[in-house]
Amino acid sequence: MPKRQRISGAGIPEHPQPFSAALRIGDMIFTSAFGGQVAETGKSPDDPREQIAQAFTNMRAIVEKGGGRVDDIAKVTVYLKDRNDRDKVNAEWIKMFPDEDDRPVRHTVTTELPGNRVIQMEFVAVVA
Repeated sequence: MPKRQRISGAGIPEHPQPFSAALRIGDMIFTSAFGGQVAETGKSPDDPREQIAQAFTNMRAIVEKGGGRVDDIAKVTVYLKDRNDRDKVNAEWIKMFPDEDDRPVRHTVTTELPGNRVIQMEFVAVVA
């Protein structure tokens, strides 16, 4: 069995570059940057709130396809085009991680993003 196990399949947007969107090594899951694109179409919703919600849906799909659970996510990095979208991210964050004593660490940065993307994320999970 290869050391790296590619995480892909239904519900997980593929990365357009020549590398995996996500992979698992041992009990750890690592992702490339992913956004709020719908896996089936490859397109991101125009509405920032919908796009951010879709990014969280993608995060759940990746960790679960990798054999983990949302509870296994240890660190998330969020890249935003507009810092004013933090409240939208926080709303989805609280939905996904409702227990304030059991949330991953997070770092949010403002940066240029391609096309109509308003968000990109990456995460590391340790599968229990």
